[in-house]
Amino acid sequence: MSDLGRTPGDTADAVTRFAPAERTLPTLLQRQAERYGDRRLLVFGDVVWTFAETVEIAAASARTLAEAGLRHGDRVAILCSNRPEFLRVYLGCAWLGAIAAPINTALRGGQLEHVLRNAGPSLLVIEDASIPALDTIDPTLLPEKVWIVGDAPPQSPAHWTGLPALGEGMAPGQVRPGDTVAILYTSGTTGPAKGVCCPQAQMFWWGVYSARALGIREGETLLTTLPLFHTNALNAFYQAILNGCVYVLEPKFSASGFWESIRRHEANVGYLLGAMAAILLAQPEKPTDREHKLRVALGGGVPARFHDVFRTRFNVPLLDGYGSTETNFAFASPIPSDHPGSLGYLVHGIEARIVDENDAPVPDGVSGELLLRPTEAHSFASGYYNMPEKTVEAWRNLWFHSGDRVVRESDGHYRFIDRIKDTIRRRGENVSSWEVEQILLAHPAIGACAVYPLPSELGEDEVAVAIQLRPGAALTPEEALRHCEGKLAYFALPRFLTFVEALPLTENGKISKPTLRAAGVRAETWDREKSGYQVKR
Repeated sequence: MSDLGRTPGDTADAVTRFAPAERTLPTLLQRQAERYGDRRLLVFGDVVWTFAETVEIAAASARTLAEAGLRHGDRVAILCSNRPEFLRVYLGCAWLGAIAAPINTALRGGQLEHVLRNAGPSLLVIEDASIPALDTIDPTLLPEKVWIVGDAPPQSPAHWTGLPALGEGMAPGQVRPGDTVAILYTSGTTGPAKGVCCPQAQMFWWGVYSARALGIREGETLLTTLPLFHTNALNAFYQAILNGCVYVLEPKFSASGFWESIRRHEANVGYLLGAMAAILLAQPEKPTDREHKLRVALGGGVPARFHDVFRTRFNVPLLDGYGSTETNFAFASPIPSDHPGSLGYLVHGIEARIVDENDAPVPDGVSGELLLRPTEAHSFASGYYNMPEKTVEAWRNLWFHSGDRVVRESDGHYRFIDRIKDTIRRRGENVSSWEVEQILLAHPAIGACAVYPLPSELGEDEVAVAIQLRPGAALTPEEALRHCEGKLAYFALPRFLTFVEALPLTENGKISKPTLRAAGVRAETWDREKSGYQVKR
């Protein structure tokens, strides 16, 4: 089963409307502006851009960059939260042929220094709220040109200026589908963050594949609360451009305000990743839970147990899917999913292989590393910026190595097992953190959890878990372990259990395991071995 696009014929399919040489943002914007004109494209609070206005903004933004000395291939670092100014700068870069380098707004110190050193930007566009982050880094890493979104601090350097006003536009630069439009930085959980070089056409294909998977129809309203410095929110913008949709951008995810935003904007499509669905389910039930127009929500990484509960409570099916910054929307489920919590099925235009440690294919039903490669030109990233060794390592043997342990089942659907780096090695045995989490999540008192390694006195890994209980629920460590016994191998049972009010999340709504690992064994952590608890074998 492949090519799960169910509605490319609702409007003329973008793949046939845009020839390979036309799959660049300037061409997409101009062509769609001719088609949709005064139809709304972007909504952010009181700010509204039509399709026609967006072309003018892109062209004028490109001129401000060109007049500041930016040229094709120059990098523009963007340290800014979700707001129209972010998209204005991104559009200007894409129109001119410069490269946008969005930066996670949470970065400080060495992490922020690494990104600036790696990208080598000619210009930094920074929101006023993020300026204190610059006090944590070596100031010599800052480019000479700094534009501030908002108010400049009183003691800011004289050469720091506000975001220039928009004037006349300019013709698009000589932009090709394979040119890098953005450098998007990975989380850097296994080392320094890697800057993923995303071609113009890769973002086109993100829009195509994602819209097909979600069954997006012309004129629908798409609402995202995810950060623009990651792939998901950016590719939702391309979904809107390609399908004549309204793109509603919210400042950030709010569990208490999510459904109110969905109702206010009459949104048809939403985007939930990782723990976000569980967080919404943990909110008190309301009579208005089903009073909205949301047709479907992306649910990549949402555990299987939450799918039916979410659909029953909110009348919204969750779409299973898989993609990475380096690849594309490679797997998608039907709506609703026929295997909740899986990756779904491989989409048309991408090849997949599951291999062992020697890159040799393994049979269906056997886990191995997921390898991917495209059959469409420039639909995957072209490598890691200024990291040739990492590029060769990840793309060795002409396949992108995902680092994910996956199983392909006999009916063609793919099932995620674990990040290979998240496999915990204990007493000579491999423990899948994902599998332990699924068992724990089956307990009715547990709302969310994260399993991760902590060092033992023997110098190897011990299994640790942080547990967030459902509202009003109670659970002891002993009860949690008794729930796991008989369902997990004895060596996979957690040793360290910590109950938390809320799990730490990344800006993208995923649980931040590095934060948990860094916290180590806390005063409130329960230690199975010190408690005297006897594991049944």
